[in-house]
Amino acid sequence: MKKYIIAIVFFLTGMVSVKAQTDNQMNRIETCKENYRTLFRGEALTGQGSDPEMMDILQKFIFGEVFTTGDLSLKQREMITCVTLATMQTLPQLKAHAGAALNVGVTPLELREAMYLTAPFIGFPKMLNAVSTVNEVFKERGISLPLENQTTVTEDNRHEQGAAIQDKLYHGGISGVLSGIPGNLDEDVSRFLTDYFFGEIYTRGTLDIPTKELLGYCILTTLEAENQLQSHFHGNIKAGNSPQTVASAVIQTLPYIGFPAAIKALRIIKQEMERTDSSREENVVRLSKITVDADRLDEYNAYLKEEIEASMRLEPGVLTLYAVAEKDAPNRITILEIYANRTAYESHLKTPHFQKYKQGTIEMVEDLVLTDTQPLIPNLRIK
Repeated sequence: MKKYIIAIVFFLTGMVSVKAQTDNQMNRIETCKENYRTLFRGEALTGQGSDPEMMDILQKFIFGEVFTTGDLSLKQREMITCVTLATMQTLPQLKAHAGAALNVGVTPLELREAMYLTAPFIGFPKMLNAVSTVNEVFKERGISLPLENQTTVTEDNRHEQGAAIQDKLYHGGISGVLSGIPGNLDEDVSRFLTDYFFGEIYTRGTLDIPTKELLGYCILTTLEAENQLQSHFHGNIKAGNSPQTVASAVIQTLPYIGFPAAIKALRIIKQEMERTDSSREENVVRLSKITVDADRLDEYNAYLKEEIEASMRLEPGVLTLYAVAEKDAPNRITILEIYANRTAYESHLKTPHFQKYKQGTIEMVEDLVLTDTQPLIPNLRIK
């Protein structure tokens, strides 16, 4: 009797396992068909063509599995796919996915800007190939060309605008990496990065900075640009993308670039997260109590306002600079300063805007008391 019961248990367990596998298979197949219809307005898994077996494997994997992995919308997935294919210069596939991108709500301007974004990474000739391919799709859809101009900078302010974005995402730029190139040519390359990459490409309209950073990471993943993947992971986080979103984007590229390149990028994400966790320090919190020459208070406050606004806008490591004045003695000022860590504080002291404030107000300050403090509730966020 006991053996009979055990046999029934094994039989039922096997039935459950087979049923689960069958359900997963059916879900994958149905999901593949549904996504394919949405993207390409056609049917998947038809068994037609000269290589139906490979198309069956490809479509089930891409549209039945990869397209359901991670926290991405269909619009994001198609934009990622398009920049990946543009980077690889697989233009027939790019043309197909450009049409799919339009089908799921990517606007012509968004798609065009995604192609423009590839230029600093892969160069103008390949970018132009991609733009020509996308333009073919636009013409077939009856979309008038050229599309609206999305330039937001001028010759006079492109450097300033580019530097503001670059400093926020990649404080310090690449000057340290390029230092020592013969003939001081590192200064030219550094300027190109600021003025062209960030000043002309990143300032363009339609796509926001988080989207540009995420698409850029997929381009770098395709190129297997290890050093840039490290820095651009942190750029993505500063732009507002979560580590999960960045990892999901990398996985979206996997069917097109293969496992080795995708795994390399995922490993870098893991390493950079671990490095960030291990190097994280406590916040630096201090009170600056300043007595200012009452006759020059307006002049001082103007310097202070400019410095605080620049610090909060340009320095991710500056968490809070909150200045108050006593009601009965407005020349007595207290500033609550909170920095992400000691490194962020020391970096802040070296910035041009802080040095301008320090040198400009040095004769106005009658007394200065700096008090380091210990937060009673560490890492409490100020709303």
